[in-house]
Amino acid sequence: MSKWYSSETQIRWACIQLLKGREISHACEIAEAKGWRLSAIIYNLRHKYKWPIETRYDEGRIAHYRLASAVDNEALKKPRSYYPKKKGAATPSSKSDSNNPNPEDTDK
Repeated sequence: MSKWYSSETQIRWACIQLLKGREISHACEIAEAKGWRLSAIIYNLRHKYKWPIETRYDEGRIAHYRLASAVDNEALKKPRSYYPKKKGAATPSSKSDSNNPNPEDTDK
């Protein structure tokens, strides 16, 4: 099972911002989500979830990410961390597959 090394809040933040049509960078993530692994999140969204994310580099070689135009947001596969946790919901155990019905969809 792979590890994301980012909190669920950071993954959720990145997904929501991209789905809103926003262009985001590492600086945005630091300021708004208190995160520091945006490139890892983008990598997983591109490769594991097949999101069509485009990258633009500014003059300082800072990467800015956005979804490609004309994307059907509803059709995109979303990581488990995209969905808010329900109050009182049990946290899945990483030691038991009974709490994780689809081990391939683990995003932590």
